Amino acid sequence: DVLARLLYGGRVSLMVASIALISGFIVGVTVAMISGYMGGWVDEVIMRIVDIWMSIPFLLVALVLVIVIGQSLTTLLGLLAMMAWVQFVRVIRGQTLQIKEMDYIALARIAGASRVRVIFRHLFPGIVNSAMVIATLRVGQLIMAEATLSFLGAGIPPPQPAWGVMIGEERSYLDTAWWANVFPGVCIFLTVMSLNFLGDWM
Repeated sequence: DVLARLLYGGRVSLMVASIALISGFIVGVTVAMISGYMGGWVDEVIMRIVDIWMSIPFLLVALVLVIVIGQSLTTLLGLLAMMAWVQFVRVIRGQTLQIKEMDYIALARIAGASRVRVIFRHLFPGIVNSAMVIATLRVGQLIMAEATLSFLGAGIPPPQPAWGVMIGEERSYLDTAWWANVFPGVCIFLTVMSLNFLGDWM
């Protein structure tokens, strides 16, 4: 029973983290490229929003929103997506500021390319590698965030199994049935560590 829930819970945890990461990737990279390319007041406004967003205590806000809105998979996905996008902005904006000064970007503008075309056709290929590395490192952090929220009862609603839910449910039986608690924790540890190694390698 524990093995079956472990395998199914892994699928749920990875699905939640992947969906949140993809939405965060799209929003974060798009906002970063617009901020870096446009510059001026647009860049200033976006970066101040990012600063404010990063200063918000995510866990506390997540717990309050779950109490107000209710516990559901959709709520969890929304919360993780809101957490994921800001991590892309600073790095990708910095790269955009470098790439937009290169000759091929100037030639594209001289040739009459619109801002949208320059951003998505010419800037995006230059930053996609860095964005993929950030994404690989972020997946592990999102899995940890999902597990933490599920452990606190604000994540995936029961009876749906997930690694964090399993640890939360079985913590009172740690003396008599340690394996039901330890193995989900080991799975979280190995998954996050392997994704961090993958990000470093990339």
